[in-house]
Amino acid sequence: MTLDQFFWVLSRVAGLASYAALAVALVTGIALRTAVLDWLGSNRALRALHEYTTVLWIPLSVLHLLALLLDRTSRIAPIDLVVPFHAGYGTLGIGLGTLAVDLLLVVTVAAYLKRRMPAELWKWLHRLAYVAFAFVFLHAVLSGTDFSDPIVSAITWSTAAMLLVLGLVRVMWGRLPA
Repeated sequence: MTLDQFFWVLSRVAGLASYAALAVALVTGIALRTAVLDWLGSNRALRALHEYTTVLWIPLSVLHLLALLLDRTSRIAPIDLVVPFHAGYGTLGIGLGTLAVDLLLVVTVAAYLKRRMPAELWKWLHRLAYVAFAFVFLHAVLSGTDFSDPIVSAITWSTAAMLLVLGLVRVMWGRLPA
């Protein structure tokens, strides 16, 4: 295995793991507000899992981005990681991934400043995580090279579908009884 192949594999694994952590963070976040998944455990357990996976996506994303920078075949420049839609190829897919990371960083910083901002502002900033996840999903579909694998494809699509259903439940019916 060459060094570029190693970084290519590392970027895929880290990207998929980051996607999974973000998906779990969003599912548990919605679960805390809908009571649909209360049977899985107490609110304390769901909150702990939510907070853990909310932080877990960060190092996994950093590893994904670092591996892409070190992989010479990916042709990703440092500016492509910060400025959306700047990449020379796969501009839409890579740009959506960049925009998603930018939005998730805003949500993460806002989480640390939550107690210092009005509750309504916090709610709207926190809801940007759903938009960011949609961008991550589209990034994966448009730029991901692993969708030929049925397991990866099934996990990605089913996670997005589950989040869509839970999100619609939350919007339509609010907090449901356990």
